[in-house]
Amino acid sequence: MADGSSFTAITGFDGDVHRAFAGTGGGPSVQTQRTLKNAIHCSGIGLHSGLHVAMTLKPAESDSGIVFRRVDLPGSPEIPALWTHAIETPLCTTIVTGDVKIATIEHLLSAFAGLEIDNCLIEIDGPEVPAMDGSSAPFVFLIECAGIVEQRAPRRGFRILEAVEESEPHRSCLVKPAETFEMRFEIEFDSRAIGRQVFDSEIDPAVYKRDVSRARTFGFLQEVEALRQHGLARGGSLENAVVIDGDQIMNEGGLRYTDEFVRHKALDCIGDLYLAGGPMIGRFEGIKAGHALTLRLLKSLFAREGAVVREPLLAPVAALQAESA
Repeated sequence: MADGSSFTAITGFDGDVHRAFAGTGGGPSVQTQRTLKNAIHCSGIGLHSGLHVAMTLKPAESDSGIVFRRVDLPGSPEIPALWTHAIETPLCTTIVTGDVKIATIEHLLSAFAGLEIDNCLIEIDGPEVPAMDGSSAPFVFLIECAGIVEQRAPRRGFRILEAVEESEPHRSCLVKPAETFEMRFEIEFDSRAIGRQVFDSEIDPAVYKRDVSRARTFGFLQEVEALRQHGLARGGSLENAVVIDGDQIMNEGGLRYTDEFVRHKALDCIGDLYLAGGPMIGRFEGIKAGHALTLRLLKSLFAREGAVVREPLLAPVAALQAESA
């Protein structure tokens, strides 16, 4: 990649492929958890820190979830990618345990959510996930190169039973009941390069990969110096972000989608919602929402008794039809 990012596959893990069934006699098929078949390595520059970081994605046991391990620190401390370990930080999602932090995890988490990866150990030698090209597409590519295997344990999701909302002036987000995972996101900027954009779609792996994963993070040229003075965007460039100067796109290749900006906001949000600890069955609606507001929404959701329940996930009807064909 042009930003110096790289990846290497590491083989040597035998995945345990198994499909569980509810009841007997060929009853409804229950989804099983998934992890990587092989370990795979990548490296690149942190979007905000500007540091070169190396990272290895490894297979993990059932029910272990997504866990980060800081291999550059004494004792290699681990941090689960859960909302209970997340803190509000500007322009990115950060998880902590004690004094140990890992920032800008949202694009990687988004790829895990989009491709339905439940368990993975991420070994990383710095405080921030590499930006790669500013989207989650490089992580999708890494996951697919490593391979995906099913595990024995049933996959569980968080079904929304009651609407829960968080808001502040000029922005809001909510989750409410739905039969699948759906997302509607709306943004509006004064720049004519963006304007008002809306993304509204059911999200499954095919939709995610085609319509969401390639959308890059973005920023305004006039804000770069102020951000860097506050320790942000030090690794940002035209190689890992869409940069807007007034009403113009500075990137030579232009946009990947005509509404790439709102699609990237959806990408971020999919990753942030995966901090729940599993997939969500419900509809998310966001208006100009960001990482902090989404985190507050998760906290409110799990604090409200009866608003959400964790349950096994049945395989989609299309998958059942394919099995019986």
